[in-house]
Amino acid sequence: MTVNKKQKKKRNRILVALGIFCVLEVLEIAGVFDAMPNGLVVEFAAFLVPYVIAGHDVVRKAWHGIVHRQPFDESLLMTIATMGAFLLVLFPDAQPHMAEGAAVMLFYQVGELFESYAVGKTRKSIAAMMDIAPEFANVVQEGDLVQVDPASVAAGSEIVCKPGERVPLDGVVVAGSSQLDTSALTGEALPRSVEAGARVASGCVNMTSVLTIRTTSAFENSTVQRILELVENASEKKARTENFITRFARYYTPIVVGLALAIAVLSPMLLGLSVSASVQSALIFLVVSCPCALVISVPLSFFGGLGAASKLGIMVKGSNYLEVLARVDAIAFDKTGTLTSGRFGVVDVHPSAEIDRDMLLSYAAHAEAYSDHPVALSVVDSYVGVIDRSKVGDVKEVGGEGVVASVDTHRVLVGNDRLMMSEGIEAPTCTLVGTILHVALDGQYLGHIVIADMMKDDAKEAIDRIHHAGVKRTIMLTGDREEVARAVSEELGVDEYHAKLMPQDKVAFVERLLAEQPEKSALAFVGDGINDAPVLVRADVGIAMGGMGSDAAIEAADVVLMDDRPSRIASAIAIARKTLRIVWQNIVFALAVKIVIMILALPTIGISTMWLAVFGDVGVSVLAILNAMRCMRVRE
Repeated sequence: MTVNKKQKKKRNRILVALGIFCVLEVLEIAGVFDAMPNGLVVEFAAFLVPYVIAGHDVVRKAWHGIVHRQPFDESLLMTIATMGAFLLVLFPDAQPHMAEGAAVMLFYQVGELFESYAVGKTRKSIAAMMDIAPEFANVVQEGDLVQVDPASVAAGSEIVCKPGERVPLDGVVVAGSSQLDTSALTGEALPRSVEAGARVASGCVNMTSVLTIRTTSAFENSTVQRILELVENASEKKARTENFITRFARYYTPIVVGLALAIAVLSPMLLGLSVSASVQSALIFLVVSCPCALVISVPLSFFGGLGAASKLGIMVKGSNYLEVLARVDAIAFDKTGTLTSGRFGVVDVHPSAEIDRDMLLSYAAHAEAYSDHPVALSVVDSYVGVIDRSKVGDVKEVGGEGVVASVDTHRVLVGNDRLMMSEGIEAPTCTLVGTILHVALDGQYLGHIVIADMMKDDAKEAIDRIHHAGVKRTIMLTGDREEVARAVSEELGVDEYHAKLMPQDKVAFVERLLAEQPEKSALAFVGDGINDAPVLVRADVGIAMGGMGSDAAIEAADVVLMDDRPSRIASAIAIARKTLRIVWQNIVFALAVKIVIMILALPTIGISTMWLAVFGDVGVSVLAILNAMRCMRVRE
């Protein structure tokens, strides 16, 4: 039977019991039972009907716990309290409490049903990720397109992805152009355009045109498989607060049963109260002391937080890491691939006087057209015109200096200061940080192009939002040159930077940062490369870029950003802090209400009633669940 069918069956059973209970309550208020011969017996039997319909499974669970020597849970508390309310009929001086006994069980079951719906909703938000698993891959066999299991496709194979289908494996587009829906992976609503040469991740939905893709990894190493593993493993790693509540309930329940027994037995002996009043106080004490609100709402809050993060493409590997994220007040970043894209790009073009900018780029792009060096590719990519390779000849790469080529019968030089000096061409000094490519045509200096690692679009926003979130210290750790690190740090507003660091230096620096951290605060490290894996493990919480990050970094990290956007870090911290805030709201609220009602239920005070106890248990549980469900709501 599926969860939905079980929920519907339980819901229908509770509705039937609730309907019968309401009719019986009206009859009791109208005095129908009092007017009957043996009315008390009839009333007892009548209220037992909704009790059995609604609560037979709770009684069965309590009995199962007793038989298997694991009796102390909320089912036992509910069973003792509700059966005790019915058995008060045996005390002539006690008011009948059959209605309250049936009501406690009925509303307890309503709370349980409400919890199952809430858990189902949070599971659905996370389990939506499970739907990204592709069912098949299209491969060409003997001229026909055949659907095969993605796990059977080897890396380096060519597959075809039609519109409406999920990309089954990570790869590179070799033919076609289309729009991809990446929302299931990244939380990004806008489609992404891809064409030949673009990298695509498994789990995305192809929207408009047929794509031919060359796979770059086997299915077990694909993006979609990594996500599924993260989702499946996340619930296994509990937060300290969650573990505390579990341990608390284990010891709390037998203590409560013992106290209730003491109230029932000792009150007549020590305080001279009637047995019926003492038993009634003990039963009220048992009902209100049930730890349902804590046992349900705390895991539900963490589960909701994990679900909210997953909606934004933030995969947190367990609620324990969510708890640590909430305490982060210092974040160290790798630079390349984290704050910058890791791809070279043209950041500025400085033509000489009376030289047209497009002409400068045209000659540089033609001269670099046959090179596969990242710097050369960035020049070619920045030129918006069409490169006519037939005009290019006599290409000569000068190691460590640049390239010399003939472009449309003109001799073109593209390179650094040394290349210009070797040709006797005077080149000005550029103060911008980056790789400077000077361009000369037939001995005449045309200008220079500045190439640098491109800043991620949201990198500045990320640092601003992180500071706004209350993180006191941001640090950039990089192996790059001092001047590059300084320029990036100043542009983004990072508090401090440290350059020319080897991987082991980063680990040592993080050790130092950890030693400087105040008690109860945490340090996060954000990286994407293989060399970042040791630091990701050593930090209190490691955050990896999941889109283009290395497998080693993703494996070592505690949190993975599937869209590689550093601004998601602030979102993750906000979700974590909101989750912890709601957890502690529920803990304090539940304990405060229960303690007050338990004190009022003591025989010497005797103010609490069974109906007040029902609110103290079921009412508090429902309010705590409603509050916990706020964790699922998330805004960009």
